[in-house]
Amino acid sequence: MTDHVILLHGLWMRGFALLMLHRRMMEAGFRVHRYDYMSVAATQPRILGSLQSRVQELGQDGHTVHLVGHSLGGLLALRACAEGELPPGRVVCLGSPLKGSAAARRFAGMGRGGEVLLGHNRELLEYGFDRWDGEREVGVIAGRVPLGLGAMIGQFDSDNDGCVTVDETCLPGIADHCAIETNHTGLLFSQEAARQVTQFLHLGHFDHAEV
Repeated sequence: MTDHVILLHGLWMRGFALLMLHRRMMEAGFRVHRYDYMSVAATQPRILGSLQSRVQELGQDGHTVHLVGHSLGGLLALRACAEGELPPGRVVCLGSPLKGSAAARRFAGMGRGGEVLLGHNRELLEYGFDRWDGEREVGVIAGRVPLGLGAMIGQFDSDNDGCVTVDETCLPGIADHCAIETNHTGLLFSQEAARQVTQFLHLGHFDHAEV
């Protein structure tokens, strides 16, 4: 029985940004679905309710449904899994600031315009989670090439992908974590990221011999 994978994009993106990752996951043998949502305008309950319904629909008849989310998409995937009783599957977060984003907090602090551009998921982006206690195994892939919008907003003091620091992705309670040579947006296009996602969805851990 072939597993389903739902891909979630990040802030200020739409589903077409996931095309390359979609193709690679299909080539790896998964049935792949892109979950498109309004990352700024839509309320979090609306996003989560629709996502949970989609997972339930795909999980009928015992199918496994994995979630792979980039940045904000990973945060929303965890929130959906924490708040709903869903079919089995694993979660991979790509560059998601699971402990909260300093760049998002700085952006919000720039005034009303910054707050508006973060939308209804502002609090989740700024503060994330304390730890992961959900039933699903969660793996996180971080980037460590410091090129992106966050680096222009403020200085990072540690390894980062240009938007999110590696430390911000290391949430207590997750099953595994790895960092690869790419920036924040590059996680969507990296062949190595796709390979590591596939490994985790199949086995519940990353291939640390290659990172």
